[in-house]
Amino acid sequence: MAVRGFVSYWILPVISSLVWCGMLLGLLLYWVVDTNSEHYSYMDKGDNIAFISDIGASKLKPLFIAGSAVTTAFLDLSFAAERLLRHNGRLVPNTTGKEKIFAILSILFAIVGTCGLILLSIFDTHHHHRAHDVFLLLFIAGYIISAIFICAEYYVLGLYNRHHKVLRISFWVKIAFVIVEFVFAIVFVSTNWSNNENVAAVFEWIIAFIFTFYILSFVIDLLPAVRTKDHTMRFVKSLKHDMESSHSQDGNSSVQTGQYQNGHEEGVTRYNF
Repeated sequence: MAVRGFVSYWILPVISSLVWCGMLLGLLLYWVVDTNSEHYSYMDKGDNIAFISDIGASKLKPLFIAGSAVTTAFLDLSFAAERLLRHNGRLVPNTTGKEKIFAILSILFAIVGTCGLILLSIFDTHHHHRAHDVFLLLFIAGYIISAIFICAEYYVLGLYNRHHKVLRISFWVKIAFVIVEFVFAIVFVSTNWSNNENVAAVFEWIIAFIFTFYILSFVIDLLPAVRTKDHTMRFVKSLKHDMESSHSQDGNSSVQTGQYQNGHEEGVTRYNF
């Protein structure tokens, strides 16, 4: 019963990350061990390291498609769960229109990234090279832009809820992902266009594995919902969340922020997560 009570929406990104990482390892080990680092006919002559898409266009194409679809399905469910839990008071709720807009935009661009990943796995680099590259761009850009909007949402949300450390932790984890992936994406594109395919292939694998940790970062967001399953422990708005700056007589400025409480009774201690 204790295990059942602990299992919650946080399991969604865990499943997504395990499927994604498992698929990548499956593709990589197949190419290294089973094919002895085979040089596929559709690879350039000087290529010694296969791109993920090169292996995904081989016999393991069904694995590539299935893994991509399952990964993005559970990741998108994580996005939807986070939005629903905030709306229902299971997580610190959004209280300004700006936060909600950022949340919606993050979901929309995540869907763009989802479509890009699934389509690039279907339109493989061997038979649909140009279309594959377009969908690869959609995948990378979609999830990076989505992460930027999530960071924006958490930044604003954190301004009104400074006592909830989980918001700061999640913000910094995701902003680190955005910066690292953006830099690596630039290196990947530049080396690919300059015909340094081996370097580009290495960075593609690095970008893909880092994406695993981005998916896992949603565990940080969804885990607090375990403690708010009971209706009496959910977040209840006690004051309107608006930030108003007022100047005192001595010239110092003070900021009034709204607060959320867990529980419907006054005096209930808030969870500091």
